[in-house]
Amino acid sequence: MPSDPEEGMLAWDESVFRDEHVFEIDYVPETFRHRETQLESLKYALRPAVRGSRPLNSVVRGPPGTGKTTAIQKLFGELGGQSGVRTVRVNCQVDATRYAVFSRIFEGVFDYEPPSSGVSFKKLFGQITDRLADEEEVLVVALDDVNYLFYENEASDTLYSLLRAHEADQHADRGAKVGVICVSSDLSLEVIDDLDSRVQSVFRPEEVYFPPYDTTEIVDILRERAERGFHDGVLATSELDRVAELTGESGDLRVGIDLLRRAGLNAEMRASRTISTEDVEEAYEKSKFVHLSRSLRGLSESERALVSVLVDHGGEQAGSVYETFHERTDLGYTRYSEIVSKLEQLGLIETEYADVEGRGRSRAIELAYDPDAVAERLDRDE
Repeated sequence: MPSDPEEGMLAWDESVFRDEHVFEIDYVPETFRHRETQLESLKYALRPAVRGSRPLNSVVRGPPGTGKTTAIQKLFGELGGQSGVRTVRVNCQVDATRYAVFSRIFEGVFDYEPPSSGVSFKKLFGQITDRLADEEEVLVVALDDVNYLFYENEASDTLYSLLRAHEADQHADRGAKVGVICVSSDLSLEVIDDLDSRVQSVFRPEEVYFPPYDTTEIVDILRERAERGFHDGVLATSELDRVAELTGESGDLRVGIDLLRRAGLNAEMRASRTISTEDVEEAYEKSKFVHLSRSLRGLSESERALVSVLVDHGGEQAGSVYETFHERTDLGYTRYSEIVSKLEQLGLIETEYADVEGRGRSRAIELAYDPDAVAERLDRDE
């Protein structure tokens, strides 16, 4: 125990963080551990691009928080230094239509955004393919969270356009060369089987699976983040082990990374130089909702409206939920059913059929998370 009570306290201008950016979700680590096999598989598929040829297409699958996006960012960082190769990563949670995807690709190819209106898809598509052919560049497109394109029934059209891009130029020998990486966190989605037959006939991807990290791997990765992000002595081994344990329970490494950051902030709130077990436990109450927050951010206004209805009417029959939803949005039952299906695929809601006296079998709908936690995150942007 220190003789000076203030010795273990932070001064107002001090921090437990050496580099807080290390704990942000979009941070790309210098060393990317425990994914060597997956990286080699993706490099194999992309290697032809460096030689000026069309790369192999790939499907990358795995649960959330298993390193899929980081792998793409690492590889694209390496490819970006190669002449004749252009890389574009599209976040399909944000850009969930064919036009939106190609607008993002246009921005990546031309280094400026296309006009917000007045440009047809055909013209947008033609400008992209002409530029690639004229510059003799190979384009590699990563459709990150491609499952959102499937939820909006946009996947087949989007992939068909990308895979047929080489036919857009009348001179086949100089047509646009495009490779596609589809990244999905929805393990119930069979990417190839759920595409139209016209796409299946030309989409022959390499498949790369990212399994959940085991306990040893989680500790290893989080320890490295902590060493880079915190000053020496801030996080003891016992607290790191507890963070790893909670991360393992969630199955999502992003929960652990967020948990480290929030635990550090909690220590600072106490003006402490070290993170306590209580800091970790308190932080987990928010960090465990990382997936919920991320899913809610990607919803449209009408989708958020249905989630809001379920905060108040969760567990009620689908017909009753629809009536309230219709009153708030004036949308019809077809659109309501589409939204219910999407929210269920996202893991935000659960539906269950039960026998209702006098009405036969009816479907009840409720949130998959605590309603108060959902309401809190609906009301604020994280």
